Amino acid sequence: MSRKEIVKLIEEFNTIIIHRHVRPDPDAYGSQGGLAEIIRSNFPDKKVWMTGEQDPSLSFLAVMDEVPDEAYQDALVIVCDTANQARIDDQRYHDGQKLIKIDHHPEVDFYGDVQWVDTTASSTCEMIFHLFEEFEKKEASLSEEAARLIYAGIVGDTGRFLFPSTTQKTLSIAAKLVNYAFDRPALYNQMYKTPMHVAKLKGYILQNFELNEEGYSTIKLSKEVLKHYGVTASETSQLVGLLGDIEGILSWVFFVEEEETIRVRLRSKGPVINGIAAEHNGGGHPMAAGAKASTWEETEEIAAKLKQVCKEYKK
Repeated sequence: MSRKEIVKLIEEFNTIIIHRHVRPDPDAYGSQGGLAEIIRSNFPDKKVWMTGEQDPSLSFLAVMDEVPDEAYQDALVIVCDTANQARIDDQRYHDGQKLIKIDHHPEVDFYGDVQWVDTTASSTCEMIFHLFEEFEKKEASLSEEAARLIYAGIVGDTGRFLFPSTTQKTLSIAAKLVNYAFDRPALYNQMYKTPMHVAKLKGYILQNFELNEEGYSTIKLSKEVLKHYGVTASETSQLVGLLGDIEGILSWVFFVEEEETIRVRLRSKGPVINGIAAEHNGGGHPMAAGAKASTWEETEEIAAKLKQVCKEYKK
């Protein structure tokens, strides 16, 4: 996929509506908001909307717009950071005149008139920066706000540059972004602050996780546990990396009970786990994936598969 083709379409359309995935993270907000800021600052006459349910924990990054149905008429729609159509927040994404997909996840759904998928990128925000470089050839500029949003997404999806997805290219982009005058300490504080009730659940997890000899670990967070600590299922996403620093753990899974399903959050330091997620209504990266289970019995099946991939990895 040519970045030039995407730039050409953005230049052609007067109305652009940008979507991202449900249950957003900093990369979803950062790529959506960063792209919106690039377009707004360089094409002030264009109408640019961001749509999706507002996540209060990410409001420090961006605030979503109330997009009327009629805005989609003759609009260019861009979906950021979303591999499959079912996870696109605001299902009106197909109501525009043209649809672009920009994503760094392994391909799940082929959708859109134009697709740019780069699984070698650390984040969709990294891709948005490369898209800006295409605009830069036409003397476009990057605002401090766009730099802040793109940096936030890269930091979030690389685990503060600790994950294997961090490359020389990633660090080179980060080095360019830190030259902009946004407040990095304030950004880090907002991204990684832990509310008291979530901190108490962290203690529960550290006391109750199970580590098996094959190197995999599991933790079950039932509705009763979440209610006891006053934590929502979505807030548990802040803690999914918690077990990664513990000696002996190769891969781990959080089973988080929601109203009608059990959210499965898989992480790994070596064994490939997105195949397991794909078998249980999910998907994702080789070392970070998500799925859904309908019963606690199904979570046992997932744990057994995690055991097997860890066992094979250690051979």
